[in-house]
Amino acid sequence: MFQNTFPDKAVMADLMAKMLWECKAVHFRPEQPYKLASGLHSPVYIDCRKLLSYPRIRSAIMDFAAATLLSDVGFEQFDCIAGGETAGIPFAALLADRLALPMIYVRKQPKGHGRGAQIEGVMPEGARVLVIEDLTSAGTSIFTFINAVRAAGGVVDHGMALFFYGIFPEAEARFVNGKIQMHHIATWRNVLKIAREQKLFDDEKLGSVEEFLNAPVKWSAAHGGVSELPTA
Repeated sequence: MFQNTFPDKAVMADLMAKMLWECKAVHFRPEQPYKLASGLHSPVYIDCRKLLSYPRIRSAIMDFAAATLLSDVGFEQFDCIAGGETAGIPFAALLADRLALPMIYVRKQPKGHGRGAQIEGVMPEGARVLVIEDLTSAGTSIFTFINAVRAAGGVVDHGMALFFYGIFPEAEARFVNGKIQMHHIATWRNVLKIAREQKLFDDEKLGSVEEFLNAPVKWSAAHGGVSELPTA
């Protein structure tokens, strides 16, 4: 009976895309491509950490994240929210507060002193954990945190990225193989849609961005970047 109270997913996606443009978290620069951590050259770049500096925007996006999870998964399906170092930590805290759940955070590597902990906070054995990051592209980094939680006795069947690139088939395969149902709010397609509707750039720049979204590795290779994605 609660299903109809949730906002439409397409509406949430477009609203988040508008918010990203409003707080200048999105950049289109085909003429001087960005180099991503994967070595891929990209005409687009996004900084979701900027959302934290805009209280009304971050509050709305946390509402969207909670609505997405409650609609897709259910109300009593998680025991804990885990944030990945570093960008996932504040969003995990905000979402845990929204859902009235405990929160932990996961380091990329075990701490090199003290207890040598990789997970900070309290996670009981067998706890059902949602791992959240600010964004995911090819789906590699989030598994650093998922695997750490699983190794420590947590059960991870779901992950969340507020923003999902949505352009790499390798990412979809990685989630299937890793037995993770991945949830997100917006993708690059939503961001491009808003840029077109609001006429933020000329047709040439928008066309180049769309070429990248349709064939990112091919676009990268043609613009000085890697010609294949890393497999790990």
